[in-house]
Amino acid sequence: KLQKWKISCFRHEGFSPENPKPEYIEHFLPEELVQTELYKSSAHRRDWKSTLKEAADAVSRAVGSGWTVPWTAETILQVMLLWVAAFWFIGSWMIPFAAHMAGFSKESLTFKGQALFSLVTDVTEGLAGIAILHRCLSHFHPLPSDWFKFSLRGKWLFDVALGCLMFPFVNQLSQFNLTLLPLMPSTPVTLSSVEQSILARDPVAMALYAIVVSICAPVWEEIVFRGFLLPSLTRYMPVWSAILVSSVAFALAHFNVQRMLPLIFLGMVMGVVFARSRNLLPSMLLHSLWNGFVFLDLMR
Repeated sequence: KLQKWKISCFRHEGFSPENPKPEYIEHFLPEELVQTELYKSSAHRRDWKSTLKEAADAVSRAVGSGWTVPWTAETILQVMLLWVAAFWFIGSWMIPFAAHMAGFSKESLTFKGQALFSLVTDVTEGLAGIAILHRCLSHFHPLPSDWFKFSLRGKWLFDVALGCLMFPFVNQLSQFNLTLLPLMPSTPVTLSSVEQSILARDPVAMALYAIVVSICAPVWEEIVFRGFLLPSLTRYMPVWSAILVSSVAFALAHFNVQRMLPLIFLGMVMGVVFARSRNLLPSMLLHSLWNGFVFLDLMR
């Protein structure tokens, strides 16, 4: 009986030579599970990092490499500050003062006169911006061949077409931006001279404004923000970062917080098109098409 009791007790406690001890089982299984979970977590982190790296590599391949920039941040800042100052001085002081000396003011002009006034102002601002660029960069001539390039060659029409497909999304961002930052109740809602001309259906004024928004503005703005600022920034950051920073600067230059988000996104689209083609003509065409789209939308 004693022997049977011992055998029974032995079997109950599980001290069989074929089975490990209970304590060993209790500690072995959780440790194995922990090691498995750690392995999975480590593998997940590796997968996440590799996915992020692959995405960054794909973006880099899509937008291309940076430019050879012969100037420093001092020249970049100098050009941009001078451009903003010239833009403000010409539009707010020089042209209005010249009009005053000639004996008239913009408010007293007809729709055609106001449109011509805007065209003269925009052309003067654009020429001043080009003069600033030429003067500040004159010490670095001759520039590399991919600077300020205009060419009909290249496979960029597809990129421009894809950019046009982004227009409805830009429009939705405009509505979202207005939802985030609506006009203050105390802010008077006034019609711009462009909208007044459209309401009056003045064909000459509308044609002049179409030239301003669809030709002049895209040319000047693309030369400054895509032609100069974006490539210059690649001296200090990757191309995708330069596209983002130049797009934010492009949006800020319009001095309209209700349009910040759509302008930033639009600037990024035009920046990608420019970076892929190394050609200002595609981004100018895309910019012109967007402005024309907005102008036609106002005419409805």
